[in-house]
Amino acid sequence: MKKELLALYAAERARLHAMACGNGPSGEYEAPVFGEGPMGPRLMLIGEAPGAEEAQFGHPFVGRAGKTLDALLDGAGIVRENIFVTNAVKFRPINIKARSISNRTPTPKELRESLPLLERELLLVRPQMIATLGNTPLRAMFLLAGADPVSIGDAHGHLWPLTIRSMPLAVFPLYHPASVLYRPSLLPILEMDVKHLGSILNKTEEAGS
Repeated sequence: MKKELLALYAAERARLHAMACGNGPSGEYEAPVFGEGPMGPRLMLIGEAPGAEEAQFGHPFVGRAGKTLDALLDGAGIVRENIFVTNAVKFRPINIKARSISNRTPTPKELRESLPLLERELLLVRPQMIATLGNTPLRAMFLLAGADPVSIGDAHGHLWPLTIRSMPLAVFPLYHPASVLYRPSLLPILEMDVKHLGSILNKTEEAGS
């Protein structure tokens, strides 16, 4: 399965390069960022899309939001090395202005075009549980399941049973770690939700042992 996953990523890298998708400044190609972690994990984290630091270093969640995520996981007793981390959209969506480049939310079209790769990734990695970070990956999961999407405000902190290609999945929506950087009032909610996620993982581990 790992070889198939790496082959999937290689094919997507070639496709994006041929299409010049995920463009950087002045139309330069910006390499996509793919998932990392063990196969068959108890937990898979799905973010929105890479940011500037992720695109630069080629790893998911290594910027400011990644540091916030690491602190949240540590506080909940979740070891990052034991989980699979990826994004719904694999390239960095950007806004280019006269003298600045900034991140932006993927468009609905970009998300739709990313769904086949995400679905294949899920079927190869085969996580026991998924935690989505923000509205974009939450919407992606519901679209793949053929269900009506729900908002993160209504869904966060609860398990949602979904089925994708006959594979049952428990989806646990979380606010995106970046959200607390501009809305600090969300931090206690996110901390509580991640700790709840950690307790669920501990219970499933105890039940399986």
